Amino acid sequence: MARRLRPAPPEQVAQALARLDDPRDGDLRLLTKHFLAVLSERAPGASVEVRVPPYAAAQVIPGVRHTRGTPPAVVELDARTWIELATGAVAWPEAVTSGAVRASGERADLAPYLPLVGSTPPN
Repeated sequence: MARRLRPAPPEQVAQALARLDDPRDGDLRLLTKHFLAVLSERAPGASVEVRVPPYAAAQVIPGVRHTRGTPPAVVELDARTWIELATGAVAWPEAVTSGAVRASGERADLAPYLPLVGSTPPN
């Protein structure tokens, strides 16, 4: 069974964000998992699977619970795009339109939950 994602300590997140112009693999891993953990806390559920290969995946957003096989909704993107979305450097519609995000299925729109930095969770 996979370990539960947990937000990283703020000082580690700040250091990794400061190196994004020339990120290390460890920075991408830390930030990917951190922001997936934050999303999981803000949008708990299991109706959408957010995949950021090769680092992590998380099931989020209330709705139909996924337990086996292909989830009813999938969002897949690379680590750099995920971090840019989480920090507000890129907007969801822009990322989807450019093809950087592949989103399919009902509830696969993460726009209401982004950015994750400096924002408050939706009600």
